[in-house]
Amino acid sequence: MPMRNVAPTKSNLLREKETLALAEEGYELLEQKREILMLELMRRIDEVKVLEREMRRRAGGAYPVLRRMLLAAGRDNARELAAGVRADFGAKERRVQVSGISMPALEAVAPERRLQSSFMNSFADSDETAKEFSALLETIASMAGLRAIVWRLAKEVRRTQRRVNALEKMVIPESREVKVFIEASLEEREREAVFSTKLLKARKEREGGS
Repeated sequence: MPMRNVAPTKSNLLREKETLALAEEGYELLEQKREILMLELMRRIDEVKVLEREMRRRAGGAYPVLRRMLLAAGRDNARELAAGVRADFGAKERRVQVSGISMPALEAVAPERRLQSSFMNSFADSDETAKEFSALLETIASMAGLRAIVWRLAKEVRRTQRRVNALEKMVIPESREVKVFIEASLEEREREAVFSTKLLKARKEREGGS
């Protein structure tokens, strides 16, 4: 890595020391942030696994109910019943704070559950079917919001890691190299000045003794 062209002066040495101190402090802070983000990311991934199990459980309960309803009512009657059902199942975005970062999350808005069958027909299973699938959709919406948070966290971890690497592999080593170069140049200049002073003193002493 080529070193920056910096004049070996005391003012530049002072400036380089300040730059190095800031870079090292920034590195420590970013490394702490990266560790916190990684811990939060792992926690959210664990939550995803829990929700995945919940989705499988709800799906495992919802589809047998649907099959039972279709067997009891018949596909044509079930289709007619479903056509008359109006359920506005929506979703809305909300913001959550994760490790000091504002992130979007998805929240399911389930419709008000109403009795869709009556005592005059034999489609009571349709209400249980609607109930099971509404719960499944709520879980799916929660999963979508959680996955969005995981994706944002992973992106932030990668960005923070790149900044940590840049400081560790480039900025700090280069600044240390420049600092060492300036210090060595100033020390060499000082030694040359001392040597020149001694030579001049010795010459004057010889001239004075002659």
